[in-house]
Amino acid sequence: MVLVFRAAALVPSPPLLVPELMGAGAAETADLRTAAVGATTHLASMVDRWIVLGVDRTSATYGEATVGTMRGFGVDVVVSLSGDTAQTAADPDLPLAVLIAGWLRGVAAPGDAVEVRTIAADASPGWCAELGEQLRRELDASAESWGVLVLADGANTLTPKAPGSFDERAEELQRRIDDALASADVEALAGLDPDLCASLGVGGRAAWQVLAALAGADAKTSTELYRGAPFGVGYFVGTWSRD
Repeated sequence: MVLVFRAAALVPSPPLLVPELMGAGAAETADLRTAAVGATTHLASMVDRWIVLGVDRTSATYGEATVGTMRGFGVDVVVSLSGDTAQTAADPDLPLAVLIAGWLRGVAAPGDAVEVRTIAADASPGWCAELGEQLRRELDASAESWGVLVLADGANTLTPKAPGSFDERAEELQRRIDDALASADVEALAGLDPDLCASLGVGGRAAWQVLAALAGADAKTSTELYRGAPFGVGYFVGTWSRD
């Protein structure tokens, strides 16, 4: 069998990626935004098709006809998973990961259409591993080359003004996560403790563990494009590609 899962892009999913939502503060997150768009553009250029993995309260699938709006975050920015917004009313209640996926697709690869699969934030590591392996089989059975955009945020407890307040354990955990993502260390990602991650506000744990199983032990080239913690939340941007 020809293995056709080829690449992954790792991007966070905060509303601050969208400049219209930041107003005068958009310049403060310009580096993060540039890295996120660049990683998505790179992914789209490497493969025939790509899908998106994100995190939400529940697991669900959102098809290419999905259209949403950022109105709930203050500005009516309409986004879609295919670019076709004419036949579908914009849904203001879509999960944030779906909205950010639509925005990134529109900016980085407007000619592409994507599907988003959300993973429940509290999904067990075993469940995530099973889903990743299943997804790998699906992609490798295709006649097309595939990539995956993973939308996942780190700890929200890195500073006193962070959304989750400050926890002295967060810095070390965030460093471990960033280092694992930067080096494509799938064992380290698979081994993340769900209870510790939940207590420190690591929103992306489940998505990273699905990615770890999906990518498997194959040799990979990894590139780090950004790591930082604006507003006290850990964000990482990078790419993986199979050698």
